[in-house]
Amino acid sequence: MIYKRFASTSAWTLPPTIRQLLSSGHNTESKVQVHGWIKSVRRQKNIAFAVLNDGSCASGLQAVLHNSQLKGLTNGASVRVFGSFVDSRGKGQAKELHVDSIDVLGECDPEIYPIQKQALPVDYLRDHAHLRARTDTNASILRLRDSLIKALHGFYEKHDFCYVHTPVLTSSDCEGAGETFRVSPSSSAPFDSSGPFSGLAAAQSPEFFSKPAYLTVSSQLHLEALASSLARVYTLSPCFRAERSQTNRHLAEFWMLEAEWAWTREVNDVCKLVEACIKDALIFGNSREDERRVLAKGVLGYEERLRSLEDAAAPKPWARMTYTEAIAELDKHSTAAASKAFSFQFKPKWGRALQSEHERWLSEVLVKGPVFVTDYPSTLKPFYMRMNDDGNTVACFDLLVPHVGELAGGSLREERLDPLRSRMAAHDLDAEGDEYGWYVDLRKFGAAPHGGFGLGFERLVSWVSAVENVRECIPIPRWAKRMLL
Repeated sequence: MIYKRFASTSAWTLPPTIRQLLSSGHNTESKVQVHGWIKSVRRQKNIAFAVLNDGSCASGLQAVLHNSQLKGLTNGASVRVFGSFVDSRGKGQAKELHVDSIDVLGECDPEIYPIQKQALPVDYLRDHAHLRARTDTNASILRLRDSLIKALHGFYEKHDFCYVHTPVLTSSDCEGAGETFRVSPSSSAPFDSSGPFSGLAAAQSPEFFSKPAYLTVSSQLHLEALASSLARVYTLSPCFRAERSQTNRHLAEFWMLEAEWAWTREVNDVCKLVEACIKDALIFGNSREDERRVLAKGVLGYEERLRSLEDAAAPKPWARMTYTEAIAELDKHSTAAASKAFSFQFKPKWGRALQSEHERWLSEVLVKGPVFVTDYPSTLKPFYMRMNDDGNTVACFDLLVPHVGELAGGSLREERLDPLRSRMAAHDLDAEGDEYGWYVDLRKFGAAPHGGFGLGFERLVSWVSAVENVRECIPIPRWAKRMLL
């Protein structure tokens, strides 16, 4: 009975979107029903042309109607249209809709509608984040974002990774950078200590979870725990960092693709995994010609950027260099007489972190493409990265790409118990406490060599779309001193 019920509903589907109609080769002269918003209206003597868009594609659908049907049809109004889907006689579209009847479902006053047809500044659109997806460029970015997500999920499914959900609330700062958001309940009502599972200590604690809780900055530690059972795991989940930076690469709330892979022993293998998954995403994203046309109109220099993305997606392996080699190249450039006009603000030096200007010079000028920088000094990296045999560097990498800088970072994880304890002690972390004791515990029960990485998803969208600021690469952005909606 249950099987029959599910089987009977499996053929159900929603009405086709405009994108599905335009791409399906729908029979000419067939009757269809379309929902959408009015993008523009053009009147002629006896007839009018209205462009409808339901957000499913960049092009929209041209509707041909009589002037007598124009009542209430203004930019932004939502409508339901019945008519014939026919071959178009005009230029610019293969199909059009000859309207039999049209119903205005939601009126839109053109005098106060914030999204007008002229070009609108990004700051203005950020102030109207609830409506900015109605602009061609912002809608195109969101559809491109969706395409990249689908490509990444397809890649990890192909390689038999298990998609998992990791906690948003955590008790530890994975990176140790102190950039967490602390979480507390809005109500100060006392806890009920009468229940059978209510301990005295818990009832007396002012904390909801009996200890401080934070919004996660990374899923890595939890993924490591799951990789100790499932071997190949990944997630695409929100992360939060209380970083006060106002650069075009930082958000307080962002999405990160993270993966962990058991039994890998070479950091180069993790680099290969990252390169392969991003190339899949680039190929998929570059194939969206409809979005490319929109971005080419709205983004300065997009065609040149597109060519560089096509080069990055080619089979040729991406460049690799060690941190020591990178510092040497940066120092050579910094001290060369010919480069004084392009000198760095921050002088590169071994043992110091690479600045954004260093990362972009390495990828844009030196390599002219993506580059993996490996084997950073252990003092610059978190406690969980595996120490190299030299005792000074760790088996890690940062992936640097043109126009963005750091796109992804990863490492082999320290699976050896004693070296991990030593690293934690050097970072003043308690290897036996509640906060990290469970992480150390994983090394006691069948620990396997493993590695993983994290990739900033908005930075990937920025790279592929050529939109410089990640605030335009997420539907509703949050950053320091700014949170709308």
